[in-house]
Formats: sequence, C-alpha cells, structure tokens
Amino acid sequence: MKRFLPWIIGAVVIFGLYSWFKGINNTAVTLGQTVEQSWGDVQTAYQRRNDLIGNLVNTVKGAADFEKSTLTAVIEARAKATQTTIDPTNITPEKLAEFNKAQSGVSSSLSRLLVSVEQYPTLKANENFLKLQDELASTENQILTARTRFNEAVKPYNTHIKTFPNSLFAGVFGFKEKAYFQSVEGAEKPVEVKF
Repeated sequence: MKRFLPWIIGAVVIFGLYSWFKGINNTAVTLGQTVEQSWGDVQTAYQRRNDLIGNLVNTVKGAADFEKSTLTAVIEARAKATQTTIDPTNITPEKLAEFNKAQSGVSSSLSRLLVSVEQYPTLKANENFLKLQDELASTENQILTARTRFNEAVKPYNTHIKTFPNSLFAGVFGFKEKAYFQSVEGAEKPVEVKF
C-alpha cells in the first residue's frame, strides 16, 4: 500500500490543479459570455434608435419646410454611428471610446433636431411625430439601461481575471480586461438649449 501512496497523492494533486484551472477558465468564459450578451443588448438598443431616427427624419421632412442642415447632420451622424462597430470579444477602451463618440454625435444632432421642431406647431401636433418622439425617449432610456447593465456585467469579469492568482493564468487562457462605458467628454456640463 505504501508504494501506491505517492501515486495516489500525485493523482489527487493533479486532479486538484486541473479542477482549479478549469474553474478559473470556465468562470471567465461564463462571465465573458455575460459581457457579450450585455454588449448585444447595447447594440440592439442603439439599432432601435437608428431605425426610429429614419422614421423621425422622414416624418419631419414630410411635415415641415425644415432646416436642411439639421436633417443632414442627423442623417450623417446616424450613418457614422452605424459604421462604428466593436467585436464583443475584444472591447478595448479605445474602441469603446470611438463607439461612444459616434453615438454621442447622434444624440447631439438628434437633440438639435428636436429643439428645432419647436418652431413648427403643425409638426408638434402631428400624431406620428409625437409617437416617434415618445418611442425615441423610451429608446434613450433603454440605451441607458443597456449600457448600465453592460458595465455591471464587465465588473465581475474584470474582477475575476484581475484577482490573484487568477491573474497569473488569465493571460495564458487569452482573457483580457474589458472596457467600461464612460461618459462622453464634456457630459458633466449642462446642455445649452437655444430657441
């Protein structure tokens, strides 16, 4: 029996190390999938906004002799935002900042469009426009919620791969830190609305 004891101890140690490495890897994979799902939710919310913007622009065009530069700015910002994509497996701070900048361009031009609409009483009374405006406000709330949930999903993932001893092996398994959504530069200043 004594001659099998080193083999038994060795097998237990190997099984223990295997289980430990497997736990590090599988937890990181599970948390990474949660991050990717949350990113999908963010993209879905932004896609909904982009779809609504097309309808909103067409409604505004049809209902008012509207300032073309404002509509053009909204259309261009929307096009730029839809061209900026991120691979959910490789969300770096730089890529997320670029994505965030493109989306803030949409928000900015959209808010200018909605402020300009105040000059058109018939448009403000248009049922389709009011419905689209409500849908857009709801979508902006969905975007905020999706971004918040994304950040909430990133935190446990980053914590898992950055805590010791997991940090020693996370790089070996190919797990990298994910970026958080940050506010857009200048967001701390109040928005100036001019009529």
